[in-house]
Amino acid sequence: MLFTDSDRARIADAIATAEARTAGEIVVIVASERQRYPTTALSVAALLALAVPIVVLLSGWTPTSPLADWDEASTAAAIGHALEAVVLLQALVFVASLAALYFTGLGRLLTPGGLRRDRVHRAALTQFKARGLERTGGRTGVLIYIDEPEHLAEVIADTAIYAKVTPDHWGATITALIDGMKAGRPADGVVAAIALAGGVLATHFPYLTDDVNELPDHLIEL
Repeated sequence: MLFTDSDRARIADAIATAEARTAGEIVVIVASERQRYPTTALSVAALLALAVPIVVLLSGWTPTSPLADWDEASTAAAIGHALEAVVLLQALVFVASLAALYFTGLGRLLTPGGLRRDRVHRAALTQFKARGLERTGGRTGVLIYIDEPEHLAEVIADTAIYAKVTPDHWGATITALIDGMKAGRPADGVVAAIALAGGVLATHFPYLTDDVNELPDHLIEL
């Protein structure tokens, strides 16, 4: 578990403190479920299966079908049985490779980093919409999204904030978050990121007397 009960309380307090100075809304989500990469698993498994005939030819091995008759002497039949054996071996390689790549971490290791980052980005956008951050009164929602297994984090700001805050600030926010993670103090990193987000929100979107807390302040764990 990435966060303890004490960490969760600290994060909730940090969100409440930051939002006390701004009309903006801050939501923190941490995803702990490991991502699956079915496209990678299918692609690699298919390539390995297609490579079976090449390996058979280069190795000089003569496969025999488990259905072949012991007294079969026909050359044509022998070739047919050899082809049956190759096809069967291909099927076994495909199924075994697919299972290994999908149900273990091999699929992730063989997936390019750019594709993994894109997957995390899409997941963050999905949560941004699902949690109602794009429906806040002033379009001032900020999502701090952490994907624990992928060791990736992202900050998504709604349109009103994006128009006033430079990307460099969000880069510094991510850096503060990641520094805490790398140091083995994930709660410190999250609290620092919340403080940076809250500070810029307070500057551009100060607290209003009739402000309503539209979104939960507690850490959301998936």
